[in-house]
Amino acid sequence: MAKFTLLLILGLSAASAQDWARQAVDKSPRHREWVTVKHDGRSVETFIAYPEISTKAPVVLVIHEIFGHTDWVEEVADEFAEAGYIAVAPDLLSGMAPGGGRTKDFAAGRATEAVGKLPPDQITADLNAAADYGLKLPASNGKLFVAGFCWGGGQSFRFATNRPDLKAAFVFYGPPPAAAEIARIKAPVYGFYAGNDARIDATIPDATKDMKAANKSYEPVTYEGAGHGFMRAGEGPAPGADAKQGAEEMYQANKKARAEAWTRMKAILKKAF
Repeated sequence: MAKFTLLLILGLSAASAQDWARQAVDKSPRHREWVTVKHDGRSVETFIAYPEISTKAPVVLVIHEIFGHTDWVEEVADEFAEAGYIAVAPDLLSGMAPGGGRTKDFAAGRATEAVGKLPPDQITADLNAAADYGLKLPASNGKLFVAGFCWGGGQSFRFATNRPDLKAAFVFYGPPPAAAEIARIKAPVYGFYAGNDARIDATIPDATKDMKAANKSYEPVTYEGAGHGFMRAGEGPAPGADAKQGAEEMYQANKKARAEAWTRMKAILKKAF
C-alpha cells in the first residue's frame, strides 16, 4: 500500500509540474502547430508535430493521459516526430472546460475528473476525426497507428475495436475493452505495462485470454520495477535530495523502462512502416 501511495503521489506531482516538458518542446527544431478539427458540431483542438524527412510519413494518433492534454503530451508527440512520424494529438477535453475551453482552461486538478466523464461515443468520434485529418495531410503516407498512455492506453485499445484501417495499437498501462468488443479488432496490439501497477496488470491475463480466443494478435511486455506512468515519469527530472525514500530507485526503474519501451515501439513502427 505504501508503494502504491508513493506511485500515486509521484504521478500526480509529475503531471502537474511539467516545465521540463514545455522547455523541451519549445527547443525542438521540428514544425509544430495547433489545428481545429471540426466534426458533428464539435471543434477538437489538436496538436500536430511533423518529422524532418524527405518522404511521406505514417501518422501516429497520440491519446493523452487522464490528466488531459498536458505539456508532456506535446513533448511525446514531438518525440514521435523526431522518430520520423506525423504525430496527431487531440485534446479530448476541447469544449468541455468552463467557457468552452480545453485542458489548459480547467482549474488545477479538475481536468482529471472531466476526462473520466467523457462520453465514449464522443471520444470515438473525436479520435476518428483527428485520425482522418492526419491521414489527409499532404505529408501523410496513409498509414495509421495509435499510441495511448494511462487512460489513453485504455482508449488506444478501445480505438482498435473501432478503426479497421489501423496498422497497430500501442497500449501503455491501460485496460482492455470488453471481451465482446475484441472481435472487431483488426490490428495487432502491443502492450507496455509496469511491474508495480497491480491495478492494470490484473487485466493482462484476461486480455491475453480474450485476444487469443478471438484469434487476435496481442503482445504484452511488463517492465519490472517501473510504476504506472513510467513513460512520463522516466524522462522527468530526477528526484532531489529531499525526496521521499525510494523515489530515486523508482525514478531509475521508470527511466530504464521508458528507454526499453521506446526502443521496442520504434522497432515495431519501423517494421510495420
